[in-house]
Amino acid sequence: MKYCIVNGKIILNDQIVEKNLWIQDEKIINITDETDPEATVIDAQGNFVSPGFIDVHTHGKNGSDAMNATFEDLDNLSVSNVKTGVTGFLPTTMTQSQESTYAAIKNIAENQDKVNGARIIGTHMEGPFFNIKHKGAQPGEYIVDPSIEMFDKMTGEYSEVVKLLSLAPEMPGSDALTKYLLEKGITVSLGHTGATYEEGKKLLDLGADHFTHTYNAMTPLNHRNPGIVGLAMDSDQTYAELILDGHHVSAPAARILYHAKGDDYLTLITDSMEACMKDPGTYQLGGQGVTVENGTARLKDGTLAGSILCMNDAVKNAMDYFHIDIVKAVRLASLNPAKSIKVEDQLGSIAVGKLADIIIFDDQVRLKHAFVNGKLIY
Repeated sequence: MKYCIVNGKIILNDQIVEKNLWIQDEKIINITDETDPEATVIDAQGNFVSPGFIDVHTHGKNGSDAMNATFEDLDNLSVSNVKTGVTGFLPTTMTQSQESTYAAIKNIAENQDKVNGARIIGTHMEGPFFNIKHKGAQPGEYIVDPSIEMFDKMTGEYSEVVKLLSLAPEMPGSDALTKYLLEKGITVSLGHTGATYEEGKKLLDLGADHFTHTYNAMTPLNHRNPGIVGLAMDSDQTYAELILDGHHVSAPAARILYHAKGDDYLTLITDSMEACMKDPGTYQLGGQGVTVENGTARLKDGTLAGSILCMNDAVKNAMDYFHIDIVKAVRLASLNPAKSIKVEDQLGSIAVGKLADIIIFDDQVRLKHAFVNGKLIY
């Protein structure tokens, strides 16, 4: 199929151009003033034409969770994500039993190419290799020390689908597992951790370059003990995730992180759970009851349990909180996450030759159209 998107403001890496975008089959083939008489014309009506957003940390949405391990749940996640501007995502597992984690990863690997919405790029394993004192909403009974053996048991023959894994660097075995994962091309992220700055830096020196929902469930910045938050801010060429919902991190703290990481290394995530896109009420996360009210999802003890944030709202919040333009805000949700999981050669920006994962939205980041792999699906 061939499309020509006209009357749009195309968001490139560093500018907006008012040209026409040609799509053929799954690729972007031209950015030009000309129209294509053989193409189906899509009128953007003056709206923004943007690279699709990429969410590298999302557990659930619209009543489904990645841990449910069914095609129906994965497909619902895929279709629901598109409605929020996400065209590529990592269904994220959480700390659970070896059997449950294997089932979820097997399901993702076997069905990632069968879903009808946003592309499943792979999976993010959030756990179980954490510090129980910083477990957040992760079920403590399933937390174990990092080990190659346990990773292999949990992923089995499907380890290639893992693109990102979060672990606590101070736990015994983290060094060996990090080296093993990096050899497989898996991005290693520091999270749910009580590590010191120095303990965290040992993993960065090995090649880890990612921080899981920065500020949340990690050692804070102190002027004498800079902790993992300080390490995230102080380390060059490392990606810092941020849940920009106004609840997980205050606006000033979010701005401070943005100024520390800049436009190239801050990565917006949702960390969304099944209640995202649903009415307030009672839901589940990793087998735990979660109450959603007043814009937050919390366990019985009041612990924040993921979010109900949608990525298009996170991008709008970035513009408002950071006082930045749409070009920079989009980059935080597209190119930066793509780079963080090493798929930027095909995804994350609009350029000739890249895969046509494209969205069209208005100045409030409300979605109008979405293309995934060159197909108009919304």
